[in-house]
Parts: sequence; structure tokens; C-alpha cells
Amino acid sequence: MKVAILGSGGIGLASAAWLAHHGHEPVLWSPSGAGTRELAAGESLRYSGKIEGECRPQVATSAAEAVADADVILVAVPGNGHRTVMEAAAPHIRPGQVVIISSLCSLSALYLSRLLAGRGVEVPIATWGTTVLTARRRSGTEVAIMTVRTSLHVATLPVSQAAVGLETCRTLFGDRFIEQSDVLATSLININPVAHFGLALCNLTRIERGENWPQYHYMTDAVSRLITTLDHERLAVASAFGLKIHPIEEHFHRSFDVPVGDLADIARTIHARRGGPPGPTTLDTRFVHEDVPYGLVFAEAIGKIAGVDTTVHSAGITVISAIYGRDFRAENDLLPVLGLEGLSKEELLRRAREGWPAATA
Repeated sequence: MKVAILGSGGIGLASAAWLAHHGHEPVLWSPSGAGTRELAAGESLRYSGKIEGECRPQVATSAAEAVADADVILVAVPGNGHRTVMEAAAPHIRPGQVVIISSLCSLSALYLSRLLAGRGVEVPIATWGTTVLTARRRSGTEVAIMTVRTSLHVATLPVSQAAVGLETCRTLFGDRFIEQSDVLATSLININPVAHFGLALCNLTRIERGENWPQYHYMTDAVSRLITTLDHERLAVASAFGLKIHPIEEHFHRSFDVPVGDLADIARTIHARRGGPPGPTTLDTRFVHEDVPYGLVFAEAIGKIAGVDTTVHSAGITVISAIYGRDFRAENDLLPVLGLEGLSKEELLRRAREGWPAATA
């Protein structure tokens, strides 16, 4: 299959490597152009870790060129890039294509559905609760693939296209996908916001001073209590919408094959096995810039719709905004265009299952 990959960071390059390695045809597009400069000049992409080799992915100079004759479109940028990339690609997406979002945040699939509905177009939009791969972009021509998850959740918008979304994901990335009910579930199932925020807040001076600190070693008992409390609020929001999603302890069990138990014990086990990965060493980290506005702020917003108390989420957002001197609630650029305010819980669930109604696009 020909796959347009929108994004050239670690996940974008790793996805291109994985797809080429397994006989597919990746086409990379970098929104800034900088991320694919060397590859566009003819250099090969070298990949190591869980798979090893090199490939020569095609490089597109625009979203239109990338999407033009692709079978599948893979959105592979952080949450704070979803709106920009979707606005660039949406005018060129046509019936018969499939979109995959790796991974979903803040119901961005619903925004893409709105953009497409304005053109009278509907395509399956498959959304993942997290990424299939974890990777580190070492340079413009080299990526290390550190993890290939054995299972992850997928939901498709609209749900009537769930079979197409699931089959496409399995064709490209293997039989590792577990169906979820809808894209609201895959928006909430990612544990990164609660885990990353707890780690960042409690280790902020280490981050600010650029110290070397292995994440799981510093997911101490106290830090784990904060993360677990945030996770309980996340689960409560999901439950209020009738969604069944797994707790953070089960996530680590599935990702790293550790026994389900106390979160701090899980962290100690992972640290003993892996010794890493290192935590961020600059305040300019996605642990805050992405996970707070597109994770915590989103959960707070839909928690209000469901009437769920998210006191610790709200306090955390307020505190980290004060520390950074910026309003993270205002930095989620998806919430203002999703039109969630004024929706009932039932109306939000309907949109998360059926997509954006064409008459209101």
C-alpha cells in the first residue's frame, strides 16, 4: 500500500522505516520541509533497534502531493500539530482513502471529520490510543526504533467504517490492534498526559537544570500517588461516558510485560530492566507543551460536560501554567473549533461515533 506520512519526527521516520521494511510504499511530508531535507536530496533512511536496515522513502514537497495517490494517510505529528496538518491535508483527501491518526488526542479526528464534511467527503478515520512504535530520531537520515507494542487500541470514525479501519491498520502494522468503541475512548486511553505530567511537575528542577534523570527511577512512591490520582480522574471521565478503558497499571503491563500491581513497584521493575529512558532536560518538553493542553485540558473540558470532578487535573493545569508563565488552557487549538461547549453528554457521544454532521460543517 502507498502510505502518505504527515510528519517527519521520530514516529514519522520510524513509520516510514517499518512500512518500507514490510513491503509498503511510504511517502514522507514534513510540514516545515526541514525534517526531510537530506532524504529529499537522495540520502537513505537508516533504521536500527527492533528492525534494522535502510530504505529510500519518497519525499513530498506539499500535503497535496503526499496525499494525491496514497491509499492511506498517516498523521504522525504531536498533538499540537494535528490542526495545522489536518487543515493542509483535508482539501486533498478523497473518498476511498483511509486516514490513521497516530495517536489521537483531543478528539482531533472529529475536527478532520468536520473539515471533510464541509466538502461532502467521508472516509474512515482510524485512531490509535498510542503509537505502535516508540522511536528516537537521531538525525534526518537515522532513526532508532525502541519498542514495537504488542497491542494497542483502535477506534474508527464513523463507527460504521470500523471494519475498514481495523483491517487497514492490521495490513500495515500487524495483528496487534484491539477494537475500542469510539474515538472518545481512544482520546482518553493514552496514559501519557497523566504519567508525563506527574513526572514533569515533580522533577521540574531536574528538567530546568538539564540533569540526567532516568524516568522510571524517579517515578517514586510519592510521584506514583500523584499519577494514580490523575489516572483515577481520567477513568472517571471515561466511565461517565460509558467507556471501559484500562488503568495505567495495565498499560505498563501490556507495553512492558510487567506484573500488574502498585505503580511505584511497576516503575522499579521497569527501571531495573531498562535503566531508562532519560527524562526531558529542558522546559521545552512535550511532557508539558503537548500533554498538558491536549491531554489534561481536554480531559478537564469533557469532564465538565459529563459532570465529573477533575479537581487534580484542574489544579495541575493552573499550577504548571503559573510555573511557565503561560495559559495552557488557551494553548489547545482544537477545543475552540470542535464546538463542544453546549453539547450534552449524549450529543458528544453521538458525534464521537457518527462523525461531524454535514449540515453543520
